[in-house]
Amino acid sequence: MGAPRTTDLVVLGLYLVAVLALGLSFRRRSLTPRGFTTANGRLPLLAVGLSVFATYLSSNTFIGVPGRAFATNWNAFVFSLALPPAAFVAARYFVPFYRGSGEVSAYAHLESRFGAWARYYAVVCYLLTQLARVGTILFGVGIALSQFTGWPIGLVILTGGVAVTLYTLVGGIEAVIWTDAAQSVVLMAGGLYVAVTLLWSLPGGPAELVTRASASGKFSLGSTQLDFTESTVWVVLLYGFFINLNNFGIDQSFVQRYHVARSERDARRAVWLAALLYIPISLVFFFIGAALFAFYEVFPVSGVSGDNAFPHYIATELPAGVAGLLLAALAAAAMSSIDTSLNSGATVVLEDVYGGMLGRDLNEKQQMRVLRTATTVAGILGTAAAMAMIGVASLLDAWWTLSGVFAGGMLGLFLLGALARKVERADSMIAVSAGVLVILWMTFSPRLPIGSALRSGFHSQMTTVVGTLVIFLVGVTVSRLRRRGWVSANGSSR
Repeated sequence: MGAPRTTDLVVLGLYLVAVLALGLSFRRRSLTPRGFTTANGRLPLLAVGLSVFATYLSSNTFIGVPGRAFATNWNAFVFSLALPPAAFVAARYFVPFYRGSGEVSAYAHLESRFGAWARYYAVVCYLLTQLARVGTILFGVGIALSQFTGWPIGLVILTGGVAVTLYTLVGGIEAVIWTDAAQSVVLMAGGLYVAVTLLWSLPGGPAELVTRASASGKFSLGSTQLDFTESTVWVVLLYGFFINLNNFGIDQSFVQRYHVARSERDARRAVWLAALLYIPISLVFFFIGAALFAFYEVFPVSGVSGDNAFPHYIATELPAGVAGLLLAALAAAAMSSIDTSLNSGATVVLEDVYGGMLGRDLNEKQQMRVLRTATTVAGILGTAAAMAMIGVASLLDAWWTLSGVFAGGMLGLFLLGALARKVERADSMIAVSAGVLVILWMTFSPRLPIGSALRSGFHSQMTTVVGTLVIFLVGVTVSRLRRRGWVSANGSSR
């Protein structure tokens, strides 16, 4: 790839400066703990909805989705189709629950339901999930910008990590929400521009593109067989439903947005706005991946595959200035998710670690010190995680695997508390222990030799599904056995 054009670098640089300036402009509104974490509940519906949408549209979508479609097909699009039913549950039950609780933390209620251990178990899982999320997102943007600029991927990751940490540190949640809203517009415009450009990129026009992509199965959603060992439609649909329930139900990043909205009605509508907007826009990025496959089949280039196909096309095929804007859109995709993770992670540290675990009664100044220190540490750890991912084959696969491991136990515990009212503390501890063991087995047993009796036959995306169901069913079963006198209060059998 040749040297980047000056016009593109200028456009990219100006965009990043503008985003940084926008984020820093909210400094005065984030000088109190509530201003930093909930914007004092004064943000409008459109901004909140676009912020939730932008959180979904990270570089995992911008790079990972076209990369997956380029390498395989549209199977992963089924994940997007699971959003509406999860959004229905969120708008109907989760939003009123959290708005009514008055707690900024998504995990405080777990302590009142099952004891302190449940709250801190969820907190650890959440913080590990956000560490994995920041790492994969920074890694994704590093892939693209390093190809475009020629800079080492490590330098790109470091620069991006410092920039987004800085404006999140200064501007708080309001900087996060408004920069996300602005960046979501850039994301959508960039994706639509490339999709239309690709549609007319082949000598035979759209007909040739569709024919070539179809002939290679790029528009296929995958097998519809009831097979849980492969990435079938049903496996991705189940995975998508459970992960989206986890996002809407017990992910601090989303729960915090319920509190920044002006009213419960606005919070509900924001959930629906994000869900219904993500489906067509994610489809645009899947189309880009399939179209890129057809394009490089006609105009082959050595070394183009998977996650680097879209960045390569941006850098080599788009006009000067436009490429810079598209790379700016990619940077926007990364920033709009990382800033969310950093702010919500800092909120969890203040509310759950200091306020809950340590029982510290901090004054306002001390709370702000905790929030800013936690934001900085989260930025450093996330950047380090991205560095550690250099060399990973598939960005989307890496994120789905990591999130599946950390999220499965959280959702199972949440559902157990919400739906099984007779389950008590000891029951839930047994259930989570069983679920974590199953999650660890499903995650690591595929490394065993093929044919081993201990090897899991499930596809990796079933880890969250099975882990969640095991926790819920074991909890309910142990509770019933205890009430019948077959299991003692401490969980031992009689």
